[in-house]
Amino acid sequence: MKMKMTNPHRNIFALAAGLALALPGLANGAEANWPNWRGANENGSTVSGSYVATFNNEKNVKWKTALPAKGCSTPIVWKDQIIITSPSDGEDTVMAFDWNGKKLWQTEVGDERAGKHRNGSGSNPSAITDGKLLFAYFKSGNLAGFTLEGKLLWKTNLQDRFSRDTLYWDIGTSPVLTAKHVVLAVMHSGESYLAAFDKRTGELAWKESRNYETPVECDHSYATPHVVQYQGREAIVVWGAERLTIHNAADGKLFWTCEGFNPDQRSNWVQVASSVLAGDMAIVPYGRGKHVAGIELSGKGNITQSNRKWTLTGTGSFVPTPAVKDGKVYVLGDRGSVTCLDSRTGKKLWSGQFPKNRASYYSSPTVADGKLYASREDGVIMVAGITEGFKFLAENNMGERIIATTVPVRDQLLIRGEKHLFCIAN
Repeated sequence: MKMKMTNPHRNIFALAAGLALALPGLANGAEANWPNWRGANENGSTVSGSYVATFNNEKNVKWKTALPAKGCSTPIVWKDQIIITSPSDGEDTVMAFDWNGKKLWQTEVGDERAGKHRNGSGSNPSAITDGKLLFAYFKSGNLAGFTLEGKLLWKTNLQDRFSRDTLYWDIGTSPVLTAKHVVLAVMHSGESYLAAFDKRTGELAWKESRNYETPVECDHSYATPHVVQYQGREAIVVWGAERLTIHNAADGKLFWTCEGFNPDQRSNWVQVASSVLAGDMAIVPYGRGKHVAGIELSGKGNITQSNRKWTLTGTGSFVPTPAVKDGKVYVLGDRGSVTCLDSRTGKKLWSGQFPKNRASYYSSPTVADGKLYASREDGVIMVAGITEGFKFLAENNMGERIIATTVPVRDQLLIRGEKHLFCIAN
């Protein structure tokens, strides 16, 4: 392991206090942090802030910085640091930048296992922090814990330790955090499981098998779980292998399961988009973009019949994970359709369509400042107003492929392209 510091004498925590007073956005209430892939509320939306609609790789660019290699993970933000995972010289790497785009530190974890899909990489999973420690996971199987200054505390390799990766494409699931543990959901053909590791030491706290018989490839999941409070206890919501399940965060044991997501037993109904939570409802896209269901998070045992509150057919997303804001679910289809649903009933509130193109949407949508941001794989970021139905606002070409999700924080948009990290602001 090597750690590179651009300025080893820099006091990051003292700097953070000063930046909290100086950074744009904090004074007018814009959210200051984006601690995981989908933001502070894990729903792909912000509750405040002002964000520009028109930009490109030159217009409204506050700064951009070159990245060492192709990676597809979404940036996270904690205080004065913007943190990404990326390959670098054949190594799985975590790096941090300041709010001027200057690299603060870079830490190598181990040998990279490169992606094989044109829109994949060895660094698809996004990092996550609880504000005290930082965690990252890679296609290689490397899982590691760090201090917020980039010091490597521990690492382990899940594939060497438990089972080899059998996913058809590149690993997509990101780690999640409970009060005590960092948790990974590994779902593929062969041994699938949840595993929890002590945040500070990396010691295995528990491992729970999660194996189901499914048609070909339907046991493969690229989705990221959620951590919730369930009946007074911390719990983990997991979507994969045609089942939504809730597990006790203390030991991984199953609380309940919801089935019925592939009644005709079709092959290749792999789970790519993650579920998203809206209050006590889990919104589950399934069927390769053909269906969306609303599942109430209550009860115990097999809740398939009792808790499936609605199902919408003919609308959905295969790859992009929906966003949620104020009880409304925003579903971005792979070809640029946008549908707004009531999370409780599944009722369509409105629908719209971005300009058609042969390129698809692999990034998940973000909702901020009454707008929806959607990145197309060819590097064009679409923006629509969504306060009164769908109003197409802008088509912004960043000049390079984009798979990562746009991050709105501190009145600035962070955009991770194939070659650069951009910061967009008025």
